[in-house]
Amino acid sequence: MEKAYRNLGYFLLLLIPLTFFGFYKTYFNQFPTFSETAFFVQLHAGIAMIWILMLIIQPLMIRNRRVDLHRKIGKASYVIFPLLILSFIPQMISLAGSDRPKNLFFPLSDSILLISFYTLGIYYRSKAALHMRYMIGTALIFISPTVGRIFPFWFDFSDVLAQFVVYSILFLLLISLILMDKKNGRNPEPYLLMLPFWILHMIVFSIVFL
Repeated sequence: MEKAYRNLGYFLLLLIPLTFFGFYKTYFNQFPTFSETAFFVQLHAGIAMIWILMLIIQPLMIRNRRVDLHRKIGKASYVIFPLLILSFIPQMISLAGSDRPKNLFFPLSDSILLISFYTLGIYYRSKAALHMRYMIGTALIFISPTVGRIFPFWFDFSDVLAQFVVYSILFLLLISLILMDKKNGRNPEPYLLMLPFWILHMIVFSIVFL
């Protein structure tokens, strides 16, 4: 593993507290019964948590030279990832028939980004540097639904302001990763490709919600 990314798995552990605080008031505070949560919401949450754990474990396997386990978990993603995308569909159907159909933007855009970056990650699975960067791209997507909830629920930000905080964090992270790769003589092409995806995401969000 590239020296600059040796602790990637530990950084990705931040997804756990972000997910907990982001979804605490709408999901985790119902533990252990989750009686107020629809089955399909629980299903989506369960699959998403499995996917996040996979994102954390995979770089740790490489760091500890367990390439064999990394590949086995990677093959399991061929099942888990489609299930993750399918688990968005009930939420999309529910939002489409609700009084706020424009919120369909979030699960739909998340799904498009996940499919795009995961597909590229799998396409370049034999090129470790590119594969790793595209899979990091799938991890960054989870900043939107987590941080996008933390600021409104815990700090009384408006939903629109919270989403622009999300964009600021994402652009800062992507630019930092690009600069780090350039400094280390690595190819930042995957991050350069992700930038226009997120810029388009921000433009469409602005059109829909402003």
